[in-house]
Amino acid sequence: MTANVSVETMLLGVAVLVAVGILLHKPSKTLGIPSLLIFMGIGLAFGNGEWNVVYDNLAVTSLIGGIALNVIVFVGGLNTKNANIAIAYKEGGMLSTFGVLLTTGILGGSLAFLLQLDLLLCLLFAAVVASTDAAAVFSILESKKLKLKDNTDTVLEFESATNDPVALVLVIVLTQMLLSAGETVSASMLALTLAQQIVVGLAGGWLIGKLCVWLLNHHRLEEYGLIPVFILACFVLAAYGSDAIGGNILLAAYVSGVVIGNGVRRGREVSKHFFNSLSWLAQALMFIILGLQFFPLAMVGDIWLAILPAVLLMLVARPLAVWLCYLPFRRASWQKQTFIAAIGLKGATPIVFALIPAAAGVPHAQTIMHIVFFVVLISVVLQGWAIEPLAKRLGLKEEPL
Repeated sequence: MTANVSVETMLLGVAVLVAVGILLHKPSKTLGIPSLLIFMGIGLAFGNGEWNVVYDNLAVTSLIGGIALNVIVFVGGLNTKNANIAIAYKEGGMLSTFGVLLTTGILGGSLAFLLQLDLLLCLLFAAVVASTDAAAVFSILESKKLKLKDNTDTVLEFESATNDPVALVLVIVLTQMLLSAGETVSASMLALTLAQQIVVGLAGGWLIGKLCVWLLNHHRLEEYGLIPVFILACFVLAAYGSDAIGGNILLAAYVSGVVIGNGVRRGREVSKHFFNSLSWLAQALMFIILGLQFFPLAMVGDIWLAILPAVLLMLVARPLAVWLCYLPFRRASWQKQTFIAAIGLKGATPIVFALIPAAAGVPHAQTIMHIVFFVVLISVVLQGWAIEPLAKRLGLKEEPL
């Protein structure tokens, strides 16, 4: 239950937590700790009664986490060049669609077989953790200033920014099936829903993005500071407008970001700094509130339950799915395939997705949330740490000139 505190007190508390997280950012880089762990750790430390405040609101957490995720994906789109998309869309597109489906099937089927658990519940868990996380990929690659050969980093970024629609549709459909006593959903209906999400999301993001570019390029705003504000308004229209008519909100956010980032000619620098700052704020708020939502004492008993799924995901399901997806791409080096298979970074996205069945009241969803939290933690610590040494080991790291 949430303590009775005023809005002003809550704002003060959040401001203090964000400020502390930002001040700890440089020491965390020195120690090689991803900043997202710092922000989440602050939430875990301060929101569980030690300061007479207990935060527990799945609906609000889901809302804030979703908004923050949309902002992060949009800013990732703004910073993506068309040239990079032309390079990565085939491999990245295969990973973001069939890769998610294969990972879900392999991991969910393996868990159901090994642990003798309900197949639907195992598939739901697998769908939640199947996609790579855009915020984690963008932030870790940026913080390490890592540039990889064979456009490996470009493929990872494209995959992480576009693989959420498939995972989200799977999570929603499986949640509905579990709540309706195993009611089946036909493959054709699932395919139709996924197609609608992708097509409407792409079209909505592209149309609003093009309109924003045309208006800004043809109606010169005298005040440069208004340009990022107008872009922000267009982002909301693209993302939430597409969502309202059945499109995928994350895909619309990314596409509109790419179109605007590559098309707007004036105010590029001020917009870049504005939205990079906004992305940092979104990451800080998202990871802090996710940390506040979880209670360490309640989760500690579930930590052992996360080991097997994490091992299966990182060493079996993800690598097998990636190698199957790369069968049509015979020119891709084994080093590139191995790196992408090994670095399937998780972050806030799986935790936000895990809130969907929990908020809907799916049985055992709270336990799934806890397991997902630890799987994400294991992924960020192990895969986040391994990304640079593995790139060097495989000869993929581009050395600065």
